[in-house]
Amino acid sequence: MEHRVVRRTESHTPGSHGNTLFRRDWLPEQPERALLVVHGYAEHSGRYEGFGAWFAARGCAVHAYDHPGHGRSSGTRCHVRRFADLLDDLDLALQQVRARHPARSVFLVGHSMGGLTVAAFAADRRPDVAGVVTSGAALSVSKGLSRGRRLAARVLRRIAPRFAFQSRIDANGLSRDPDVVRAYLEDPLVIRTITASLAAELMAAIPRTAARGGDVRVPMLMLHGEADPICPVDGSRAFYAQLDVPGSRLRSYPGLRHEIFNEPERESVFEDLLDWVRGREAALRPPAAAAAGGGASVRAAAT
Repeated sequence: MEHRVVRRTESHTPGSHGNTLFRRDWLPEQPERALLVVHGYAEHSGRYEGFGAWFAARGCAVHAYDHPGHGRSSGTRCHVRRFADLLDDLDLALQQVRARHPARSVFLVGHSMGGLTVAAFAADRRPDVAGVVTSGAALSVSKGLSRGRRLAARVLRRIAPRFAFQSRIDANGLSRDPDVVRAYLEDPLVIRTITASLAAELMAAIPRTAARGGDVRVPMLMLHGEADPICPVDGSRAFYAQLDVPGSRLRSYPGLRHEIFNEPERESVFEDLLDWVRGREAALRPPAAAAAGGGASVRAAAT
């Protein structure tokens, strides 16, 4: 059953380290569950309008926030003092979502840098959530990132952590949809730089997190485009191979690029995600309730 009435809200909330975080919500009249979206590097929660509206129309309360220094949140643009600050902000946002939906299951959904963040959060903090979803997770380094740039980021981090340099992201690697690429390039809230501190913290967090799949205790759905030139799919495959949690799935999509939520086949990806979420909820129900109410099967098979 689809819930056609979607209410959108915007607000500001205190972050975990003195920043003010901007947040967006897409709310159905009677939410069946909650999704907390964690966006990627350089972008912002407003780029998830299509995602939020689609899932809210199907009974999901969708919540998202802008990382510090991103979008409409406060802070130095594309800067972080330490990677753990991103986990602290996610922890705070999760507490707020739980308080708003105390009787509903909660799922984390992270894209790219956000996928790295939710994966690290699952391994480090072991959150009490129904499941964690990653999209194009930054769990491996693109071959286009030279050793020289990585070394420069580490050196500059010590002497000038807020020094900003060009990120050099090729927008054509995001999606095969030219309208998506054009909107990204014209978006005034998309940032073209990265500070030495954020770059160095990410370079350290990626291999550290990539090796910790075995520490995860919550089911994960890992989604990835096989033609992703920004965050190679091998990172998700290697992390998934370490998982030992029943109900976890890996779904890769031939031909899709980095932003699978913005590809022409996006609704198929959305359906895979929603099927998995409903399957996890069915698995969590008491046997009597599951027998009475049935449950959706998980369509996304491991690849």
